[in-house]
Amino acid sequence: MNSFPQPYRKNSIATVRKSIVGMLIVVSSLSGCTEKEPPKDDTPKVHHDLNVSVTKPVDRDFDAIKRSGVIRMITRYSSNTYFLQQGVERGFEYELVKKFAKENDLALEVVVIGENDNPYDMLNSGEGDLIAANYTITPERKQYVQFTRPYNIVDQVVALPEDLGQSPSSLQDLSDVTISVRRNSSYYHRLMELKRNGYQLNVNLVPDDMDTETLLYEVMNGTYEATVADDNIFQAASKYMGGLTEGPKIARNDTIAWAIRKNADGLKTQMNRFLYKHFRLGGPDEPPKRSAFLNILRKRYFKEGPQIAEYYNPERQFRTSGILSPYDDLIKAIADSADMDWKMVTSVIAQESKFNPNSRSWAGAVGLMQILPRFSTVEESQLYDPETNIREGVRILNEHLDHYAYMDTTNRWAFALATYNAGEGHIADARRLAIDLHRNPNNWDNAEDALLKLMQRKYYQNARYGFCRGIETVRYVREIMNRYETYETILALAEKNRKKQEGIPNIIGLKMFN
Repeated sequence: MNSFPQPYRKNSIATVRKSIVGMLIVVSSLSGCTEKEPPKDDTPKVHHDLNVSVTKPVDRDFDAIKRSGVIRMITRYSSNTYFLQQGVERGFEYELVKKFAKENDLALEVVVIGENDNPYDMLNSGEGDLIAANYTITPERKQYVQFTRPYNIVDQVVALPEDLGQSPSSLQDLSDVTISVRRNSSYYHRLMELKRNGYQLNVNLVPDDMDTETLLYEVMNGTYEATVADDNIFQAASKYMGGLTEGPKIARNDTIAWAIRKNADGLKTQMNRFLYKHFRLGGPDEPPKRSAFLNILRKRYFKEGPQIAEYYNPERQFRTSGILSPYDDLIKAIADSADMDWKMVTSVIAQESKFNPNSRSWAGAVGLMQILPRFSTVEESQLYDPETNIREGVRILNEHLDHYAYMDTTNRWAFALATYNAGEGHIADARRLAIDLHRNPNNWDNAEDALLKLMQRKYYQNARYGFCRGIETVRYVREIMNRYETYETILALAEKNRKKQEGIPNIIGLKMFN
């Protein structure tokens, strides 16, 4: 089978971890321990609360990131950070970081925080280059990372069920309410600070893989009495979760920023320049100033977003056939008949057309898999038919895979994808150049480097097919393979949790299925 069983690895890129266990709703038996009394020692145990083990960051600043051509974003899987909508990447944080990456001519890879992952360790070990997860700047976090300038200001609010009756209106009214939060959240540290200042608060600790969105759902569902959320996240969640009401604020004007390694001053400078164009703090009585782009993102993910709200509604039934795309069943059937991994085909379609069957490129490529009519025996008008288009795309991919059949699976797929994107001639030029440079032409890393060199006159002037926009092909291969890893994990975890939690609503799963 033309499967892709091993995750894509690149020597200059750390292993991209896609353990998205935190995206799934956890049953109430995982609610953690309840803290009834304030801790005897009022001094925060930072190293315990954040559970950090890697304190010496790797040396990978902006210059190294530029040389690699890739910036890696560590984030949580949620509707306000990063998620897949019909197989296509979305999310406020994702789109903001992607714009930074694009302006700096970098490809963006996403590293999702898993059940047993510590984001600070992931950052400092070099698995990612920034944490973009709606992080509040706190003294506890600054022990291990530095922060960029802020790009948002939020209040922390208590979220309560709507049917509570008389909702608490002040912090003093919360003494009989149990508030469930993660120990590694900024909310926990704020609650502990309030307790030290004399407020009577009951705090219930939940597993660290339960994100704010999941906790809000569990409050709505009656599993927990209350939780804490940033006001923008609460407002967005309220659009697709009924039965929530906003309680007292426990913090005001928290600054939200990206976390980076302490020794990445070059990256911080570049990011601060970027963020300065999009967000500036106002005066004491003035609202912050935001760029048009940032306002569009805020509107899309936090303000109005009626389509997003409807899409996320956890009460909707599973009405479509696809987890990854609207065409899962069709892709599976065609890929299986060709002995090909359907998840890879899905990733190619996401890259080529974002699942738009009527897509047409400037070069005349059409349909889901962007088939060039001159390379197909099918009439152009028929290539807009999803089934016909996918069959043609799979046929062409299979021809490329057969051409590289003597390679190992990873290299075989990389070369096949590159050929699908750039054509046989340019890839042959890259392999010949790799030989001229005394490197193995069957190793994708070497071909990748050669493709980038074919953008330089001194190399492409001697190439049979001339100039090649190699950076586009390099990114094409990287993004498809990394998206494939995400698909693999989502499918495996969805199946595992379906069996384990039959009948339990799954808000993130519904994002996949609806």
